Amino acid sequence: MLGRPVASRDGRTPLAARPGDFRFAAAPGSTATNRTPMDETTKWLILAAGALAAGVVNTLAGGGSLLTVPLLVFMGLPATTANGTNRIGVLFQNFVSTMRFRKEGLDGIRQALPVLIPVLVGAAAGALVASRMSAEIFRQVFGVAMIFLLIPMLRHSRPRPADPLEPRSLFVNTLVFFGIGVYGGAIQAGVGLFLIAALARSGLDLVRANAIKVVIIGLLTLVAVPIFVLQGQVDWRLASALVVGFGLGGELGARAAVRGGERLIRPVLVVSVLAMAGRMLGLY
Repeated sequence: MLGRPVASRDGRTPLAARPGDFRFAAAPGSTATNRTPMDETTKWLILAAGALAAGVVNTLAGGGSLLTVPLLVFMGLPATTANGTNRIGVLFQNFVSTMRFRKEGLDGIRQALPVLIPVLVGAAAGALVASRMSAEIFRQVFGVAMIFLLIPMLRHSRPRPADPLEPRSLFVNTLVFFGIGVYGGAIQAGVGLFLIAALARSGLDLVRANAIKVVIIGLLTLVAVPIFVLQGQVDWRLASALVVGFGLGGELGARAAVRGGERLIRPVLVVSVLAMAGRMLGLY
């Protein structure tokens, strides 16, 4: 049984109410001893482990931040700082994944170039839309949309030229990637899932789609990170744990994607999409 929170020296603010502090006094008649706060080393190790898992999921599919951002908040960071701190790890993960895919013979950089302009323009529009629309409505709309992402992901890809923007479908694809940019600018979490769905629709296999995806997300994150840094919304101590975990996860995820192929990637994608949709629809 947990007792009452220990009061601070001023006698008013319970210590347990402070972020990251888990000390409790023993209840009357209880023999329980005080609990000590989670030490910094333990926080770092837990966060690094969570980031490793998130890095693998992000590389194979997307939505890994559903694990790391709540962990950062649990450890006492404000939501905005948790968001900014998480971007440091995501940036490093996508850089490592990009390099690993290149070493494996999958250079996503060249193939990502045609879609960057509509994605970046869409991201700017998304930020504007998000500032004028109810966040709850926006999340619900995209939560439903994510269910439909399962359709192209569940189908086996047909061999086609490895160019996501063929001239005959340039207009349609530009609109699709613009829409993904809108989502990324407004919400960001899980944008990799939309990218994979769009690339799969273009006929790319899921392995090559992932190689392109990590390049695009890496560049989007690179643009966003300086804003968080300038606003002081990065905890560099915890970010170091994310860099280690996300980096290792990005390396392992890229290796697994190449070796396991679509047989490994597809079920991870399905689970990630369902988890992300449930989260955005408020089911948990």
